[in-house]
Amino acid sequence: MFFLEPVPPFRLDLTVWALRRRPENVVDRWDGLTYRRVLSLRPGTVEIAVTQVAPPKAPRLSISVLGQPLDPLLRADVTAILERLLGFRIDLRAFYRLASREKQLGDLARRFQGMKPPRYESLFESLIVGIASQQVSRVVSILVLNRLAAECGPKISDRGVAAHAFPRPQDLAGARPNKLRQLGFSRQKERAMTALARSLDAEGLSLEPLAILPDAEAVERLCGLPGVGRWTAEYVLLRGLGRTHVFPGDDVGARNNLKRWLRLETPLDYEAVHCALRRWRPYAGLIYFLMLLDCLAQAECLQESAAKPPMGQTDKHQNIKNNYESKSIETIGSTRPVHLAGLHPA
Repeated sequence: MFFLEPVPPFRLDLTVWALRRRPENVVDRWDGLTYRRVLSLRPGTVEIAVTQVAPPKAPRLSISVLGQPLDPLLRADVTAILERLLGFRIDLRAFYRLASREKQLGDLARRFQGMKPPRYESLFESLIVGIASQQVSRVVSILVLNRLAAECGPKISDRGVAAHAFPRPQDLAGARPNKLRQLGFSRQKERAMTALARSLDAEGLSLEPLAILPDAEAVERLCGLPGVGRWTAEYVLLRGLGRTHVFPGDDVGARNNLKRWLRLETPLDYEAVHCALRRWRPYAGLIYFLMLLDCLAQAECLQESAAKPPMGQTDKHQNIKNNYESKSIETIGSTRPVHLAGLHPA
């Protein structure tokens, strides 16, 4: 076990819900107290468990790692992945200052204060999720992605219960014909996903150069990949590259959420979305996440955040909190904030 201190304010529950999107998600798991995910790392497969043990204004996270000895290299790898997944080093003070000057945005920001914009573990995962989510509901996409992880992802077992990581390129590259079709993916999506996996696994394609490209060039490069159009490309910019000024304008559900939030009479098209968000452009992606949380709250999903911990967990986590506050506990990692302006290419 080790500890991390997010840039305040931070709420693990809201951040995890923005990441997992639906209660059916079995890759990013949440029991009302602890976030769990299986990772496939260099030493082997591990499961991480993250619990918030101090309040949002002075947040602290306890991190447990199951499956491999926790040496400094593994600890550094886990910390780097959690930085992506939970965005805990991002400083949102400028956004909150802007929101405080506007009632409409201010009300939304206050309701979900402490949510940090999450990212998927890898660009490959963001692309696969994007492809899987095309032209289907969020519920359907989560269900087929759950099947994909259970069928193809590396697993770890604890007391006879298996949990799966999100598949890696090598896990999908050799998938037999029609295997993904049997999981519920269309033939077109199956071809796109396996072609992408093979390009990354065997043909030397790298997605990392996307991180330094301006938005338009990154979208163009992404649209050159099989099965990727403008919506998926912008989705990857937001959820894979962490460009929180990007609002995927072709997302019909997000458009409807924006129309409802702004109390508009007419439907929004792609251009109208960006026109409506122009005054908040540096934070359009944050508004995307906040409206997602608003929808989850209306569906009463966020009530899980108030769930009681499993039997025996209350004392355990009180002990964690007490130990954390003692001088003998080591706090791991720098807490230097990353400002949003530093996340976006010019």
